[in-house]
Amino acid sequence: MSGIKTSDETGVQNLPLLAYLERYGVYFDELVDSAMELFVPHPGVETREKAEKALARELRDSLSDVNVACLIVACIRTEEEAARGLVPGLTTERFLGRPGLVADELLGMTLASYIAGARGVFEFIRFDQNKPGILKKLGPIINDAVGGLIAGCSSNMYTNALRQSQR
Repeated sequence: MSGIKTSDETGVQNLPLLAYLERYGVYFDELVDSAMELFVPHPGVETREKAEKALARELRDSLSDVNVACLIVACIRTEEEAARGLVPGLTTERFLGRPGLVADELLGMTLASYIAGARGVFEFIRFDQNKPGILKKLGPIINDAVGGLIAGCSSNMYTNALRQSQR
């Protein structure tokens, strides 16, 4: 894989976030396609083509942010542990049935908020309710992490496009 760096002392690979997500079946094109399912033309992104280019820029920027990586990895690791019944107090049955589990939503909102502030949280709710594209195929915690990523980037796309159109 291109872009993988190996630590000279430990031999531990430092995967770029996108390569990490690909290990879980989440690809860049699917991130873009999922966001575009809820696309609404706005000033600066009047067409799907313009929006896809702007969104791709926002996604690349967020995917290179170590804080976004930490939050997404935490979500993925939590889902893996929960699926094996290893999260204290969270039975596998509760994890799968989800009564009272809100940590996944909070993590998704945190990602969206980190990337785009309150606007990102608003967008997260839209994505969480509709579960477009890849979101409906992912597990219960990972879908909110990826949803938060997409929502934050989508929100920034609209905000930045509007600012540029007003210049």
